[in-house]
Amino acid sequence: MSDSSPLPPVRLHTEAELARDALSTPLLSRAALLARWAGRDTRVDAGGGLVEEQLAGAAEALGLTGEDAAAQASEAWRTAVDAGLVEVVDEEAGTVTAGEDLALLTGGAPHDVLAVWLTALEAVLAEAAVPDLDELMEAMDEGGQVDFSRLDWNPEAEAEFLDGVLGNLYVLTAGDDGPGEGPVPLPALAASMIIPGDMGTPSNDVLEQVSDAMMRLDDQFRLLEPIGLVAYRPVDEALLTDADEEPTAPLDDTDVARYGVVRLTPLGLYGLRARLQEAGFDAPAVGDLADKGADALLDGSAGYGPGAALAETEHWLARREPLSAARELLAAARGSDAGAPLRRLRCQQALSLVGGQAEPAVREVLDDPELGGLARVWLSELGATDVPAPSEDLVFWLTVDTLAAQLAAEGNSEELQALVEGLAQQHGGFFAAAWRVDHPATADVLEAMGRLHPDKRIAKEARKAAFKARSQHGG
Repeated sequence: MSDSSPLPPVRLHTEAELARDALSTPLLSRAALLARWAGRDTRVDAGGGLVEEQLAGAAEALGLTGEDAAAQASEAWRTAVDAGLVEVVDEEAGTVTAGEDLALLTGGAPHDVLAVWLTALEAVLAEAAVPDLDELMEAMDEGGQVDFSRLDWNPEAEAEFLDGVLGNLYVLTAGDDGPGEGPVPLPALAASMIIPGDMGTPSNDVLEQVSDAMMRLDDQFRLLEPIGLVAYRPVDEALLTDADEEPTAPLDDTDVARYGVVRLTPLGLYGLRARLQEAGFDAPAVGDLADKGADALLDGSAGYGPGAALAETEHWLARREPLSAARELLAAARGSDAGAPLRRLRCQQALSLVGGQAEPAVREVLDDPELGGLARVWLSELGATDVPAPSEDLVFWLTVDTLAAQLAAEGNSEELQALVEGLAQQHGGFFAAAWRVDHPATADVLEAMGRLHPDKRIAKEARKAAFKARSQHGG
């Protein structure tokens, strides 16, 4: 994920819903329980962790049993300390007291609860980037100290790798083309970090790197699930012991779940967005533009996918009176800049949500040179009567404007190619007239038609027309 790439807008749950989710996560709820359980007799070691003889009591307080009970209790205690729910008051004596943030979990606003959860999340993410216990044990020297030179571990690279994976998961979850709230296969996530987009068939060496990455992610997602960042179905343990079934990519859909699938939770989506914003990314959320003007709505949602743009517009309209909103949208849709065609397309889509109450505002712009075509199309789709027929010049101008908007919204898509083919087929002399259209995007649209049309003769006509248009406008 590049920091220059625009991130898709996310649809967040309310802070109240997210705060309830945070309080119910296994790790934070256990941490809060231990913070309340701790008392004058509770002792910690030099690192702030519970001393070993108190782990059994902590596990009992949490209702944990089994081989992992002590380890889970220790993890919950570390989270309590890292999240400010417990404070070490005397390092030498190893005594503790309740932290200031503990009260926020019961008496604070939803935003306060989420702030505590975000602090806990950062601690868990840092832990997830550390080698596992077996690797640390192997790297110990004779004195019992970890010799980091023996570890194949670069802490910065490890943290960047995990951040990159989570960034890709965020984009897949937020984007209209991604799985949304559905699960993402672990092999696909690992491959997104290892295999370049322009690579053909991956080599065995590359596939082995993907397998290694999957195993690292399997360990990391197991750590991240208890804090509520993800819902994770781990790699099938049988695959880890069967040498003939080493995880490789690509995989059949029927087998993919055995290699692990992960889903970003609504709380996780909130948390990753907060981290991205902290890192300087522009990470929009649906509803961000609801209090802004129509110009901000039309420009701001220009790069959104269809679903997100629709949701954003619905938020915006919900706060306004229909007729005045329609007038504001039409005023903002004017312009001859490069973004104007897409603004007009978004405006037309917004007016369709307003419905018949927008009709007076739309009729007011029938004679406007930039909005008259849009108005006629909208009124016709509404089923309105006495809609004045457009002039030939207006038809051509509107055609160029529409194609420019589709080009900005979708790029060289299959839908746009079909539109170009149909247009050239319906109007035999289109290119002979189109290059004369007085629209800032005429030459660009004709060049795009030349790229997109599969018929070489027609494509050549389009390119010649684009050349004439540039010559006419001195471009």
